Amino acid sequence: MSLTPREPREPSADGGGRHGGGRRGGGPDGGPPRRRRRVLRWSATVLAVVILGTAGAGYLYYEHLNGNIRKGQRSSGDSKAKRTEPNAAGQTPLNILLIGSDSRNSDENVKLGGSKDSRGNPPLGDVQMLIHLSADRKSAAMVSIPRDTRVDIPKCTDPATGKTYPATNGIINESLARGGAGCTLATWENLTGVYIDHWMTIDFAGVVRMADAIGGVDVCVKQNVWDHPTASVPGGSGLKLTAGSHKVKGKQALQWLRTRHAWGSDLMRARAQHMYLNSMIRTLKNQNVFTDTGRLTDLAEAATKSLQVSEEIGTVKKLYDLGMELKSVPTDRITSVTMPNVTDPQNADHVVPDATNADKVWQMLRDDVPLDKNGKASGAKKKTGTSTPTKTPSVDPGSLGVQVQNATRTSTELPVGQRASAIAQVLAGKGFTRAAADTTATLSADKTVVQYPSADLEGDAQAVAKSLGIPLSAVKKSTAVSGVTVVVGADWRTGSAYPKQSSPKAGDLPSNSDAINGSDTKQCMDVYKVYQW
Repeated sequence: MSLTPREPREPSADGGGRHGGGRRGGGPDGGPPRRRRRVLRWSATVLAVVILGTAGAGYLYYEHLNGNIRKGQRSSGDSKAKRTEPNAAGQTPLNILLIGSDSRNSDENVKLGGSKDSRGNPPLGDVQMLIHLSADRKSAAMVSIPRDTRVDIPKCTDPATGKTYPATNGIINESLARGGAGCTLATWENLTGVYIDHWMTIDFAGVVRMADAIGGVDVCVKQNVWDHPTASVPGGSGLKLTAGSHKVKGKQALQWLRTRHAWGSDLMRARAQHMYLNSMIRTLKNQNVFTDTGRLTDLAEAATKSLQVSEEIGTVKKLYDLGMELKSVPTDRITSVTMPNVTDPQNADHVVPDATNADKVWQMLRDDVPLDKNGKASGAKKKTGTSTPTKTPSVDPGSLGVQVQNATRTSTELPVGQRASAIAQVLAGKGFTRAAADTTATLSADKTVVQYPSADLEGDAQAVAKSLGIPLSAVKKSTAVSGVTVVVGADWRTGSAYPKQSSPKAGDLPSNSDAINGSDTKQCMDVYKVYQW
């Protein structure tokens, strides 16, 4: 039986139609009114059951997908990063930290990742990548920090166990084992000054599931590659491909993402990962997954089983919305880069941020400046009425006590000797005769700031900043100081006047950031000669 009654007949030339044919009050099939009403009631009942049944199944499946998602605390460490101010349209950038875990705490992950001896150990964050969506959602960036980068890791508390880990200076991939993904997020925020809205983690098994659900991703090598153990270097991902383009999925996709030796370094592994993700985004954009129920179901199952996310995005709807926002960005407006870095002077096997160039990338992210040159800036810092208002000082300059701290130390350079004393003398010459160097502080800061502890001293802090040429945007309230304090950062290692800071322009990336545009389909990995076959 049809679920809906047949359409009424068109009127005939003799005035017939649904009341035509000489049958007064006849139904659509010519039957009596009582029969017609029974047909309508039965059809409506069947249709209602089908609709309600489908909706019920859909709701149960939606709840099933939500039940797949594992969630965790957004931040578990000390961090002072602040959100970028909205643009004129009230829009703000969105930053998501993607972490690839080397966890081997399941049979599946041990099988895929080898090293059974590591089972039970806290996982390390071997892949760390910030996904930045511009405020207007017209451009995006993917920024990697190599796993062997030495950084300051803040004090973190593991939300699962309650264990507190003291602040330390170590390799960034260790942050995941010192309080979970929330500690890695706090480490990134302190290093970059970029506020990170969410995190996502994925393990070996998750990569395989996602690659299979997508149906494979195109990658390319310039020479035959086999990432296998050698007499001098153990391990290897097992990746084995002939020269040219290949569609990798499942375990082979994981091998591509984990390969390091065959590319020559961990830095080149980041490049291979960027190529993979760019290719994956192009693949998803070209697929009609939202009209293919089977494919959409496979992707939903794989994603919800594979990802662990920060709790504020722990529903299918929120993950779907995030995916749609990323999907809306044109591929030629997506830029992948690796943090500019130099060899760690303490350990040649590690790297540290290339202070000047790395900070330029972080500033572009903080100010929402596009990393590509293919569009206009979203203007996240250009909302009217957001300039810092000037406050009236509470006392004369000669009556104000000012502390000056030397924070010029970087990961690659020693602090400038007597720098705090030199700036204190500059302040004294400008009337702040009570300015003095704080010799007890051992600090490191990328940017110079003027801090004050309470609102009544804001005008005084602004007056100090003006006298040194420091912008008012660098005047910050802080409970870490007891009075007006100038923190001389690595951006002011020489000179008596604060150097003028030029704003970065769209696409003006440092040469050592290894930038790749998302629309570039000609990228192909070079294979280190030892691993060619």
